[in-house]
Amino acid sequence: MPFQIRGRSFTAVVLQITGGADSEFYAALDAKLAQAPHFFTNAPFVIDLDRATGLVRSGDFTGLVRELRARKLAVIGVQNGTIEQNAAALTAGLITLQGGRDVASPDPADRVAAAAAEESRLADGAANGATVDPVAGAAGGGGTLLVSEPVRSGQRIFADRGDLVVVASVGSGAELIAHGNIHVYGRLRGRALAGVNGDRKARIFCQSLEAELIAIAGLYKTSDDLGASVREQRVQAFLDQDVLCVEPLK
Repeated sequence: MPFQIRGRSFTAVVLQITGGADSEFYAALDAKLAQAPHFFTNAPFVIDLDRATGLVRSGDFTGLVRELRARKLAVIGVQNGTIEQNAAALTAGLITLQGGRDVASPDPADRVAAAAAEESRLADGAANGATVDPVAGAAGGGGTLLVSEPVRSGQRIFADRGDLVVVASVGSGAELIAHGNIHVYGRLRGRALAGVNGDRKARIFCQSLEAELIAIAGLYKTSDDLGASVREQRVQAFLDQDVLCVEPLK
């Protein structure tokens, strides 16, 4: 056979618009994107229309799609729209989706389901040049991915079965992504996303926190959110209810 048809599930980022897609909306969106440059780039986005207003005609959706894609947001579809909205969205090249499951967050605007979107986008990539050694015996029957060389800028490491352990430093612009915990026995720069499958018990440990962004189960903090008391310190990051906490290791 020259082709195969196979089922596969992917996770998308849901952008819930509250109100209209006006100048205030775009200003707030730009401010959010500025907190983590490139973090949402090319992640699949679905627009939730449940609380949106003023999006009815095909031109409304064409303009919205143009503005979002200009910000390098890969809009693919809509959900929770009316019959009229769905028809207008189709003319703008969007698909209509039903169902889905949210990741809990204290504020929908702060939800980073992009962590899960990164999981699907990077599942076929791994060390991208780094030395990686799979090690059996991780909790839950998965596996621990051990990285024995420094992770350089532009590299992405994805532990798709369990924990990710880096026994070296992580450079600025690098990305660590894991279903389970992340351990860095060196300086943690770049970005670290633990529990990307929704594991709220996942943690991040590092010897020196200098990260651009850390996230656990979709909740995140950028470098601007990290206080001086934890910068360049041995820390652990974990979730307490719906709050991402970062504490020095004792």
